[in-house]
Amino acid sequence: MSLQSVRQFFADHAPDIEIIELNQSTATVAMAAAAHRVEPGQIAKTLSLKVKDNVVLVVAKGDARLDNKKLKKAFGAKARMLSCDEVVVCTGHPVGGVCPFGLENPLAVYCDISLKEYKEVLPAAGAIHSAVRISPARMAELSNATWIDVCQ
Repeated sequence: MSLQSVRQFFADHAPDIEIIELNQSTATVAMAAAAHRVEPGQIAKTLSLKVKDNVVLVVAKGDARLDNKKLKKAFGAKARMLSCDEVVVCTGHPVGGVCPFGLENPLAVYCDISLKEYKEVLPAAGAIHSAVRISPARMAELSNATWIDVCQ
């Protein structure tokens, strides 16, 4: 169903973007980078975080690490990663397939400035074997994301 919601999202908002489906899992940054033959940084990982009572998504380059001090400054409170079950309930996507498109619930999306290093990135597309090729600017535009600096 998650892949279907992403498919519908792109049909409605960006029919020119094609979902890439592979026969192997791309659930981790390393697996995705190898499968798509790109640098790990080009994999746009989507992290599901709880800040106070809100769930937010932060999309960052694949080899970036979150900086807790920057996160706290950006959001005004400590952030914690959601559990696997919470991720599915909040996003509708399985861990390894989470992306800022076709979400089960409307969530605030933030793109880390680390993504701007690349002309093209590959976020997942709602399943552990799917992705899209997209510019960071277009991804932020389509997901109504706010640009922030929260990675090391």
